[in-house]
Amino acid sequence: MKRLALLAISGSVLAVAAVVTAAGPEPVRLESGMVSGTIGSSGDVRIFRGVPYAAPPVGAWRWKAPQPVAKWEGVRAATEYGARCMQGGGGGGAARGGAGGRQGGGGRRGAAPGDQPAAAGREGARAGRQGGQAAPAGIGAQQPTSEDCLFLNVWAPARAASERLPVMVWIHGAGLTGGSGSEPRYNGEELSKKGAVVITINYRLGPFGWLAHPELSRESGQRGSGNYGMMDSIAALQWVQRNAAAFGGDPRRVTIFGESAGAFLIAGLVGSPEAKGLFERAIAESGAWMGMGMGAMRTLAQAEEAGAKAVTAMNVSSIADLRTKPAEDIQRDLRGAGLIVDGKYVPEDLSVTFARGKQNAVDLLVGSNKDEGTFFGRQTATAEQFTTQAKQRFGELGDAFLKLYPAGSDTEAAASSLASFRDEANWHMRIWAEAQARIRKKAYLYFFTREPPLAPGAPSRGATHTAEIAYVFRQAGATPQATDVDRKLEDAMAAYWVNFAATGDPNGKGLPAWPMVKDRNSGRAMVLGDKIEAEPSLDTARLSIYDQAYARLRAGN
Repeated sequence: MKRLALLAISGSVLAVAAVVTAAGPEPVRLESGMVSGTIGSSGDVRIFRGVPYAAPPVGAWRWKAPQPVAKWEGVRAATEYGARCMQGGGGGGAARGGAGGRQGGGGRRGAAPGDQPAAAGREGARAGRQGGQAAPAGIGAQQPTSEDCLFLNVWAPARAASERLPVMVWIHGAGLTGGSGSEPRYNGEELSKKGAVVITINYRLGPFGWLAHPELSRESGQRGSGNYGMMDSIAALQWVQRNAAAFGGDPRRVTIFGESAGAFLIAGLVGSPEAKGLFERAIAESGAWMGMGMGAMRTLAQAEEAGAKAVTAMNVSSIADLRTKPAEDIQRDLRGAGLIVDGKYVPEDLSVTFARGKQNAVDLLVGSNKDEGTFFGRQTATAEQFTTQAKQRFGELGDAFLKLYPAGSDTEAAASSLASFRDEANWHMRIWAEAQARIRKKAYLYFFTREPPLAPGAPSRGATHTAEIAYVFRQAGATPQATDVDRKLEDAMAAYWVNFAATGDPNGKGLPAWPMVKDRNSGRAMVLGDKIEAEPSLDTARLSIYDQAYARLRAGN
């Protein structure tokens, strides 16, 4: 049959093209009813878009745990993406300093010296965009926003339910304030061809997903509030446990994977007792439980205080009244607190959880990128500002920090700002891998260094934050400027990711050997770049300064 697709460039419709697709696959029976999908472009993958995994969180269900989907009669068409969750506007609660700060919390956690407030929330503001550039046209590029947004999408290469392929559930980034599972860069078709059922999800964002308030805590029955986006993610994983087999997936081999704020949320799930048993493995790209830097998590009391002040400013008498307000008003006037210690989903600061080995016992693959900081347009401080901030943040370690990251001039301070951002992110991913190794789970670490191909005249930001996504989803090689290096790298990365999802070990036939992390001395990151090889040695001096700063931070809390 023919399906018309609008091709949009820079927001203007320029052409209409006829796309020929094969007849749709046989409907699939879920617990809530039958769904019909489409066949992918190659004919090898069945696709089901806009499948609801929870009831609409609207009206009386705003700021409550997600509820079960109502069953339907007949066959529901799952051929178009569902709405994105509410996002944009002034009330998102995006992270200051991007992923290096408090994800979704509006705080200054984890920001390296030289990080400027002007960079605040840029990832959240770029929802629906790719690496700071407009998302390409096509399905999912311009989905509407709505509170009724708890949908997921499935790419299933299995021909029969009996195949039991590994399942990979993608949790998107964008500061816990933007983004969706329907962004074109998260198209799971090419990745699924490596032998996995790929699922992308939406979860509540900004003030809808992360608002804490004393009245919400009282009515919850658990004396806590906030973390609704985390509850959504757990509900989606519970849905996967009940329904993955219908698509040929194995509910015993579920891997959660995500980037930036999505990786931050994955760390929360790995540390949460409420997510225990819902997945066997986790992949986190450029983010962990402290964002990309280090800092204490926001407490329930802190989040409730901020939420109460914001709600009072809206001149409403109760949460019940607030639930009658239009979604646009909520988005404009309130902010989300981000992932917080709520007493149930996150019982304690996750630094304590991971230090004590109380996190969920799952295999882990994590890493970061060589030029993370360039993504956020960091307006570099002067040498004097960088030096002052370093001494304020690192205290008695300030002089040692400045020996490693000198600021003898403004130019030198600029380079040190980016280098320290990179190294702190790398350190955070390493300590997470080491924490999983301590509880005798498999752990692997990567460092992404490939600078993606650019259009002629486009400025380079190096291997920036988000750059690896196109390689994981096997989309980098399709760009006009791509080379054989890009195509080989994306094929290897997709294979590593799916191998890990299948067995807990990324290694496989024809791939360079990826060493396992067992401890600091034995652990080596796999460098994913122009060449694929294990890093030759550790920069112990730089890792040590962050170890010491972290110990100092932990001792003060």
